[in-house]
Amino acid sequence: MSEVLDLSAEARERAGKGASRAMRREGRVPAVIYGNKQEPEAVHVEEKVLMKLLHTGHFFNSVVMLDVAGKKIRTLPKDVQFHPVTDRPLHADFLRIGEHSKVTVDVPVHFKDEELSPGIKKGGVLNIVVHDLGLTVDAAEIPEEITVSLKGLNVGESIHLSQIKLPKGAVAADTDDVTIATIVAPSALKAEEAEAAEAAEAAAEAPAEDAVEGEAPAAEGEEGAEG
Repeated sequence: MSEVLDLSAEARERAGKGASRAMRREGRVPAVIYGNKQEPEAVHVEEKVLMKLLHTGHFFNSVVMLDVAGKKIRTLPKDVQFHPVTDRPLHADFLRIGEHSKVTVDVPVHFKDEELSPGIKKGGVLNIVVHDLGLTVDAAEIPEEITVSLKGLNVGESIHLSQIKLPKGAVAADTDDVTIATIVAPSALKAEEAEAAEAAEAAAEAPAEDAVEGEAPAAEGEEGAEG
């Protein structure tokens, strides 16, 4: 399961762009807590701590316990807006959830058993189509990652959503049987296949050309006979 993250927050007494800019100058990030049939709550968090959590790589599929003046609020991060030039966080949104609420999160897909894939042994390349899989799960059972085995996979073969074993109680957010990854031929192998295809095509066309060329002398002979 994904770990629970802790983040301290303070209530925002003032709203508006001017107040938000002042907070950012002090190293704070304005945020809002909403949902769970309660009124939205304006807060601010420390920028350095927020950035540290963002760099864990699993911030958006982890439960974040916000501590607001000693009050613990269970949340799920929904969005962080960044400055287009500096990449500093400008604002964060947190969704209130219950301990066992059903939540939809994007979970990273991890691939294993490359050494057991005949396609990769031949020089094939793993082409990842889906890097993060949307899942609807219990908030207390959010997986840190989904592991997919490449065992037995050959060049040209694919892994689809229906072939992946999901954690107990988890349901894929996508109802289609999407392609997760494919083993594709390397460039060199593709080039060889293209050359072989061209050679085969040329060989197939050769008899027809010979037949056309063979008719020409006969036609000349006929003209001579008529003269």
